[in-house]
Amino acid sequence: MERFINILIVDKNASNRAGLKEILNGSGNNVLIADSLPDAWEVMQQKEIGILIFNIDPNEKEAIDYLERFRKDRRLKLVYKVVMTEKPYSSGVLVKCLNAGAVDFLTLPFNPNLVKAKIDIYKSLYYKDGRIRQLLENIFPEKVLDDLNTHGKFSPKRISNGVVLFTDFVNFSTKAKALSPMKLLKRLEYFFTRFDEITTRYQIEKIKTIGDSYMALAGVTEELSHPEIRACLAAIEMRDFVNNERDVSKALGKDYWEIRIGIHAGPLVAGVIGSRKYSFDVWGDTVNIAARAEQSAENDHILITSTIVERIDPYFDIEFHGPIPIKKRGGKIDMYRLERLKLEHCLYGEGKIANKALLKACQLPGNDFDHMQKDIMNRLRSMLPEELIYHDINHTINVEKSALRLARLEGVSDYDLMILRTAVYYHDAGFLVSYYENEVHAIRMARNLLPYFGFDEDEIERIAKIIEVTDGKHEPETLLQKIMRDSDHDYLGRADYYQIAQKLRLELENMEVYMNELEWIDFQLNFLENKHQYYTETAKNIRQSGKNARILELYKSRNELLEAEKN
Repeated sequence: MERFINILIVDKNASNRAGLKEILNGSGNNVLIADSLPDAWEVMQQKEIGILIFNIDPNEKEAIDYLERFRKDRRLKLVYKVVMTEKPYSSGVLVKCLNAGAVDFLTLPFNPNLVKAKIDIYKSLYYKDGRIRQLLENIFPEKVLDDLNTHGKFSPKRISNGVVLFTDFVNFSTKAKALSPMKLLKRLEYFFTRFDEITTRYQIEKIKTIGDSYMALAGVTEELSHPEIRACLAAIEMRDFVNNERDVSKALGKDYWEIRIGIHAGPLVAGVIGSRKYSFDVWGDTVNIAARAEQSAENDHILITSTIVERIDPYFDIEFHGPIPIKKRGGKIDMYRLERLKLEHCLYGEGKIANKALLKACQLPGNDFDHMQKDIMNRLRSMLPEELIYHDINHTINVEKSALRLARLEGVSDYDLMILRTAVYYHDAGFLVSYYENEVHAIRMARNLLPYFGFDEDEIERIAKIIEVTDGKHEPETLLQKIMRDSDHDYLGRADYYQIAQKLRLELENMEVYMNELEWIDFQLNFLENKHQYYTETAKNIRQSGKNARILELYKSRNELLEAEKN
């Protein structure tokens, strides 16, 4: 699997920059250049830099000041800072730099082998940090991680209004006895993985699972608007997902699972417990009432309290369930059944998915990206003609992988990434209509289908412009357009070029475009040399050398072929 890292070199001396870049090029290094530390600061605000290498000789005080500045920035202090100098042993400045956050130094003039060895060490550490960071993000909320990283602890916090959501499966113990442990685990994993996707989409925090019970919070670890609405939207989607699975199982004569969900809002205490194996949790009467609501819900229903009703009533259809007793605390509390969204606040007229206005009010993306993705990918998977060996569903998947990689290295925002990915999914959809001028048909499909999923005119126009540049006639102008064009031809600089190019040749033959070996080589060379170019700096850095190698290999094959024909 390919791994890439942004390495930023900062030096006013062009010769030093060029020499270091030549040493570091290749091996997954996307080498970026800046003339000064102020310029580097701007780059680091836009892109995720793994390793920063800068010359401290021109202005030693500025170097130390910026190292201190990097250390105070939560994101930048994770960058591996390596300084370079011509005088490592004659100045105490190097020691000050190391004390201020630098991890190592390089001596000018460069020793290429030493430079490569040192940078490879920090690359390995960067990749390891990434894996650890990803694991921790899956365990702890971002706020908790920030406190643990900054202070080494997370102090208990009182939350005045947190929303607690509980789910569990009906008669789980009985159903568990009928399944082997492995099948039971896979079934739970199937449902809980989907629940994780739903909670992520609505920006609510999964806390834990206990057996068949799933617990999540809204308004505790994030500060987005309307946590009650977001929790209810998530609950409806969870319920509907389980109900759909139930209906399919019934139709096939198989055993099925049913769900109960409860939601309540109120004061909480949130904290991290444990000294060796940390655990983030919440406590308070609010948790107990939410759990009681879930336990009292009927099969495939969602019970909410009057506290929730007060804050969501304008947007949802709700029915009075009746009072239920609260264990331990005593007394009763009125409960209500959450049915569906009111039709004026939903997409598709089904009362399940919120419309753009409600999503934006909750500070969420204003469209239904997940259902859009499933819809267009299902169309491509089931309807693309079989003769499309190159432009098949795998091409779309591979272009998306390349786009995600380039977007990460180029520092694209989450919102722009959503726009880019949508363009990627639709860019080959025109082949469902025609092999030629397919981009025109793809754009027409996007204009017709995307409004159904909550995309507005401005978003659709951006997506159309991104698709348009894949026709080879329009020059990309924006960063997203450049990434799209580069992703579409990412394989030209990869080691698997010949396998993918062979698919294109077979596809052209299916379209009755035939070429002998020499014509096929010339066809490739004409495209690689005369028609294609990479547009983003990242693609140029990580793919151009591979593309150049393909050109040399093709010329060698061409010469060998001509020589064989002579003999």
